[in-house]
Amino acid sequence: MLKTRLLAILFATILLPSLAVAENYRFVSGPQGGNWFVLGGAISSYFSEAGMNTSSSTGGGVSNVVSVNRKKADLGFSVGSLLGAATKGEGKFKKPVENVVVLANLYPQVTYFIARKDFVEKHQIKTLGDALAVKELRIASLKPGSSSEFVISALFKMGYGKDWKSIKKDGGEVQFASYSDGAGLIADNHIDMFAFSVGEVASVIMNIESQTDVVILPVKQDILDKFGEAYGTGTHTIKPGIYKSVTTEIPTVGDYTICVVRKDLSDETVTKMAATLLANKKNLTATIKDFGAFNPRSAVAKKLPMHPAAKAFFEAKQK
Repeated sequence: MLKTRLLAILFATILLPSLAVAENYRFVSGPQGGNWFVLGGAISSYFSEAGMNTSSSTGGGVSNVVSVNRKKADLGFSVGSLLGAATKGEGKFKKPVENVVVLANLYPQVTYFIARKDFVEKHQIKTLGDALAVKELRIASLKPGSSSEFVISALFKMGYGKDWKSIKKDGGEVQFASYSDGAGLIADNHIDMFAFSVGEVASVIMNIESQTDVVILPVKQDILDKFGEAYGTGTHTIKPGIYKSVTTEIPTVGDYTICVVRKDLSDETVTKMAATLLANKKNLTATIKDFGAFNPRSAVAKKLPMHPAAKAFFEAKQK
């Protein structure tokens, strides 16, 4: 009997280390129909192939930061301006997040204000400010909790003294939708403007353009500068050649899609994650064209907290 117990204990002791090796990681991406959702699934598959079992689920820029901070997820997507506010306990964050750092800057994130051409011509609109001055404006954005809604609502408030409540108070309509649903709303004339953030090359915009005539509205430089000082964003210039509705350069809010990770993840794991991203750049670019901008130099966050192992890896690859 004693011999049997000893053998059982010995067997368990041998088995435990192999059981402890297997870890599962949770990746929170973006809403269905968007680049983040597709890219999150692709990255998770490459992480899993590299021995880091990773599952991907939907998410949003705000909720992803909260989930990673609370250890309900291990990594996910957000944007630089949002993480900057989160680390300071500003905006939608009541207190600073402490367990969220950058794994890598991935690619530029652009905020678009797409308006129906008939709406623009009717009200003689030249800029975003002109559109927001229209009474009974019908507008849609992505759902609260997304990075799109965070950036857009913050810009409206700081730059124009507007929010969703004031738009509705003026007789307007506000809807929150997915990329695909928002595209359908503006194409079918249920809204006048669809505002969202996405990469430099967005299929959702091309989809809208294939169904109706639209105008991408510019944001005045003084508004962009004011917003940039507060949130660390920059000016992105949408140039002719990508979208058929763009015939002149259009200034708007420029940010960065980032991959955030738990600060308390081991150096070994984070280094492996960073290496896997870089090793699969070609494949990930085939999935989302914007990922082609990813490189060891731009991957390093300049103004945001970054995991030291990721920073060391990408800086070493610059040499």
